[in-house]
Amino acid sequence: MLTDYLRIEKAINYLQGHYRDQPSLDELARHVNLSPFHFQRVFRRWAGISPKRYLQFLTVEHAKRLLDESRTILDATYDSGLSGPGRLHDLLVAIDAVTPGEFKAKGSGLQIAYGIHPSPFGECLIAVTERGICGLSFVDPVGRRETVANLRRRWREAELNENAQKTKPLMERIFPTAPKNGKRTLSLLIRGTNFQIKVWEALLRIPPGFVRSYEDVARYIGEPTAARATGNAVAANPVAYLIPCHRVIRKNGTVGTYQWGMTRKTALIGWESAQKYPDGLNHRVSKWPFSPWRVARFPNSENSL
Repeated sequence: MLTDYLRIEKAINYLQGHYRDQPSLDELARHVNLSPFHFQRVFRRWAGISPKRYLQFLTVEHAKRLLDESRTILDATYDSGLSGPGRLHDLLVAIDAVTPGEFKAKGSGLQIAYGIHPSPFGECLIAVTERGICGLSFVDPVGRRETVANLRRRWREAELNENAQKTKPLMERIFPTAPKNGKRTLSLLIRGTNFQIKVWEALLRIPPGFVRSYEDVARYIGEPTAARATGNAVAANPVAYLIPCHRVIRKNGTVGTYQWGMTRKTALIGWESAQKYPDGLNHRVSKWPFSPWRVARFPNSENSL
């Protein structure tokens, strides 16, 4: 799984620089040093669709137009949940914010077990307490040692113990290797300011396969002039993927920054879109492929978090 993602990451980097030329399967395969047949199989195993179809999900120049278009056509059924068809299984994520006293104590007396495991998007570190998951970070590009060091800085007074055996079952629930029936409920223990918690809770309202701008999130939480502060809160997200900060892009339609790398952010958005639209977009694709990114309309702002 890890090797697959590293090859896909290399292919995505190449596509981002050459998508206007619509590179062929042979060209992509050569770039990652695989035969076309093997590359096609690896790509389908990772994304669930062909490399040609995935190319449609990488063109960020069309994101702004789709942001504008989808505001009026989005089905209301997508407004309220984290749900998607295909391999994208339902997740119910509940946030348990630390109390002001616990925030000040920086984790004093807290027992944290952590482990590093493969995922569809590269190695990641997951940290857990009795109250829930308190950290999920992709190891690349900073490396294992720095990823663990970042965890220690967030929970300076906590007792950290490496225990991959304890964390592995949680990883299997987050990234199942086979379809599972029913919802998977996961609890998060989050340490952040009141503003950050508000932003992170808003991110949970964006369904897979959809994106919102930083300004959209700011308006939803009732702080329309705080787009920059909202962006800082999004960037400070300590739980990758589960709190989907990758679903927030710039209002001009570009992907924007991501603490675990722009290529991984693009891969996450494209992968989720591919699961939501496995049969394509019903558009003709010529020189400029279409992006399937759709903006999720937040529930009525009166329904405060």
